[in-house]
Parts: sequence; structure tokens; C-alpha cells
Amino acid sequence: MTAEGAPAPVDYRSPVIARAPFGRTGHQSRRTLFGAAALSRATGAEADRALELVLRYDLDHLDTAASYGDSELRIAPWLASEGRDRFFATKTGKRTYAEARDEIRLSVQRLGVDHVDLIQLHNLVDAAEWAVAFGGDGALRAAVEARDAGFARFIGVTGHGLLAPRRHRESLERFPFDSVLFPYNATQLRDGAYAADAEALIAVCEARGVALQTIKGITLGPWPGERPPRPTTWYEPLTDQRDIDLAVRFVLSRPGLFLNTPSDIDLLAKVLDAADRGGTRPSDTEMDDLVRRRDMAPLFV
Repeated sequence: MTAEGAPAPVDYRSPVIARAPFGRTGHQSRRTLFGAAALSRATGAEADRALELVLRYDLDHLDTAASYGDSELRIAPWLASEGRDRFFATKTGKRTYAEARDEIRLSVQRLGVDHVDLIQLHNLVDAAEWAVAFGGDGALRAAVEARDAGFARFIGVTGHGLLAPRRHRESLERFPFDSVLFPYNATQLRDGAYAADAEALIAVCEARGVALQTIKGITLGPWPGERPPRPTTWYEPLTDQRDIDLAVRFVLSRPGLFLNTPSDIDLLAKVLDAADRGGTRPSDTEMDDLVRRRDMAPLFV
């Protein structure tokens, strides 16, 4: 272990997870991003195990949030010893200017840095919250102020649920965000209206150089009952390696999309293994068989 508490550097084999331009930011990012929500309730040993995987696969983009428990604190020693050259992002879920300003500054302190690469307005989908965030005394003003003051380089917006793609398009008409984040998986895209909204968002982002981050890529469906303590995803995930392979290939076979890893350390290795091996887009028959065999269902209805 280093003095900062992070494991010593390890010389791993060269990974094959492809890189792609992260929108117009200038960063050539691995197309699989480390979703640091997996560190929300992680022990020190679990966080170290996750870092080993980040190093093994040379992930160069870390994505966290102020609301992800101790995630920012877990990442701080990594950035100090290993990862300051990695692109890293955090999020604020606050909607008013003062609250977002304070949370952004606290995140920078918790991460132990002088700035973050990307500050994102977290899950900005609800109409009332959207109106507040875009108002004169809203969170967007705080994000722009942070960028202009050097606390952040770029500004993004994230969203969950059926309305996320449509709301992101509305957000992009109001402000030139550098990135968006939204759910993307085979079952959700079987909803015709959602698929149309997702395609419209992708088209706008491609035309404007906006980075496209995806989440919920290995969703099996909503938890059928009370959510268990493990896995730590708030949806029931696929867990079999063969199934995860198909789900990951489905996302990454779409040019320009980035896949955020799930919020569960125990699944991280399987997702990265699938991304590392890559492969062509699964056929419709393969995906139909997966959905039928695992009784998959859309997370949002």
C-alpha cells in the first residue's frame, strides 16, 4: 500500500477496451467508464479491489457523485497516487444555486483536487426540478460559475427513467452541455416511444459533439420484491458471464456510446471482462433468446 492508502502501481497486460473521443472535451476515453457508485458503501478492502480492476483494464474515466456515500473519499487517494491524469467526473443533485455551489466545492475538497474534469447536474428529469435548476438562482448557474472559476472543465447532465432522453434534448436546447447520461439496454429499447426518444437524443448529441454515457446496461429487471443488500444495484442485474457478455456487446456495438459500469463491485470484473473481449453486436435472435430465457423486463414502464 502507498502512504495515501492506495495499492502500489501494478504492471498489467495491455487492455483492449477501445477508446473514443468523449464528445468535444478532447479526452480519448475508454468506452467503459468506472461507475464509482460501486464505492458508496464499500469497505477499504473492496475499494482496493476495485482499484486493481481499474488499473488492470487501464480505465481512464471515473464517474462519481456527491450522493454516492464515501465514493469521493475513496477515490481521493487513487487520484493522489495513480489517477490525476485520468478524466474524472462528479455530480450535484442540488437544484438551487447556493446548495449546488456549496456541494460542488465540497466535492472538490473531498476528492483532494483543485478541479474536476466534469461536473454533472444529477438526475435532472422532473419538470419542477428542471425549472428550478435552469432558473436564475438555479444549479446550472452554480455549475457555470464553477467552470468559469476553474473548479470544473466541463458541464454535463444525467437522468434516469422514461423521460430522461426527452428531457436531455430540452436541456440541450437551453444550454450546451458537454455530456449526457441516460438508460440504454435491450429491454428498455423495446418500448417504441423510449427508443424513438433515445434515437433523437443520440442524433442531437452526435451532431453537436456531446458525449453519450449510458447506464443500466446489464439490467435484468426491477427487483421482484424487497431489494436485497447484495447486489448493490437498485435494479436486479444479470449475473451470469454469458448473459453479461451479450448485454455489454449490445451497448458497445453502438458507435459513440460509453458504458458506465454498475454500482456493484462484485459485478465489476464481469462487465470489464466482457468489454475487454468485445465482439460484434449480438443478433436479434440472440437478444430475443436472452430476454426470453432470463424473463427480462424493462426497468422503467
